[in-house]
Amino acid sequence: MEIQEIAASQKEFFKTQKTKSLKFRKIYLEKLKGLLIQNENLLYEAINKDFGKSRFDTFTTELSFVLKDIDYYLKNMKALSKPKRVSTNLANQLGKSRIYPEPLGCVLVIGAWNYPYQLSLSPMIAALAAGNCCILKPSEIAANTMKIMADLINNNFPSEYAYVYEGGIDETTELLKLQFDKIFFTGSTKVGKIVYKAAAEHLTPVTLELGGKSPVIVTKDADLEVAAKRIVWGKFLNAGQTCVAPDYLMVEESVQEQFLEMLRKYIKEFSYEPDSEQYTRIINLKNFHRLIKLIDQEKVYFGGHYNEEKLFIEPTLLTGIGWQDDVMQEEIFGPILPVLSFTHFNQVLTTITNLEKPLSAYLFSNNSEEKQMFIQKISFGGGCINDVVMHLSNDHLPFGGVGNSGIGNYHGVYGFETFSHSKSILEKITWGEPNIKYPPYSDKKLSWIRKLM
Repeated sequence: MEIQEIAASQKEFFKTQKTKSLKFRKIYLEKLKGLLIQNENLLYEAINKDFGKSRFDTFTTELSFVLKDIDYYLKNMKALSKPKRVSTNLANQLGKSRIYPEPLGCVLVIGAWNYPYQLSLSPMIAALAAGNCCILKPSEIAANTMKIMADLINNNFPSEYAYVYEGGIDETTELLKLQFDKIFFTGSTKVGKIVYKAAAEHLTPVTLELGGKSPVIVTKDADLEVAAKRIVWGKFLNAGQTCVAPDYLMVEESVQEQFLEMLRKYIKEFSYEPDSEQYTRIINLKNFHRLIKLIDQEKVYFGGHYNEEKLFIEPTLLTGIGWQDDVMQEEIFGPILPVLSFTHFNQVLTTITNLEKPLSAYLFSNNSEEKQMFIQKISFGGGCINDVVMHLSNDHLPFGGVGNSGIGNYHGVYGFETFSHSKSILEKITWGEPNIKYPPYSDKKLSWIRKLM
């Protein structure tokens, strides 16, 4: 069946009102959960073929998120779907005001390759939980995970309700020509602009989960040992192919040498070797060669080795870096950490605020004034103080970018709201209404309206 036919069938199916039934939504969320659990080994095999991701990393950074999302919506869907009563102003008395969450209709989710299960299925789950029909287009770069998701969903879900569309750039381009009620995209800022432009043709609302150069700042008041351990883990998780990974490190000059040695120690301790279960390979040759060009061997403090055959790049620390270096011109999205030093904390914040707003930002410090300045002065999607990456794991926090790093957010209640429309309803009584708003008008009526409004 052509994708145009599937999109049309979803529009027709949505009109039947079946997806608005909480029972219907729960049946299919429970079905998806069962499919993921029953086929867990196949999911592990597929992602390992794509870029060598271990079972441990796949469960902790992918499947656990997806399963947790399903459980969250199964537990909270009824409460999230309830009309919310709000106060009614004096001019509308006697009346009642409510907000009704309703599904948008037929939505398109375009996933990313770096966390192919989480970044494809999590937004799809939120869309289905909110009562929508959904077409999912996973990234073709992770071809095996795309295929397993297509097999599981297309063989077990009616295509007029949920469908996984396989293919590459040409297929995505065709999808973007169609009219959807919402588009949710995860990927690069460059491609995000293309999606946004295509959506504008149909006035389709979009959520864009993009990226950027996310800074991590370490001051002399930080617990340096904890900072080093957490930064090494967060930066080299998934071989640095994480949209919220620390992109570059700014460390206070007085502790720089000490901190660099701590980073080196933890990189060695965590055994990031080729074929190691602790480490992922680079997704493909194109990204491998792009990353190698960013490594200035004269500025390598640690690492810098690589193996093209295995698509392996050793965790690499670069020092003596300036803002003009190639590695500072784009989001790295790989296991390379440039290190810059500073002497004045306020200067660091000013520097960051003059750049594009990042998806994430991180501060390691036990100084309460520095923490407050960090929160108040820098605009970014979300982040942590004294940790990295982990804000993603809290369902109660919205996840999304700002400015160049994205539009909109999701996770938990925010995911439900992203795929819902808040419909406002005012219900009035039909007796006892004064004639104050009706002609003929008078100064006396205007005087009363001023008081009421």
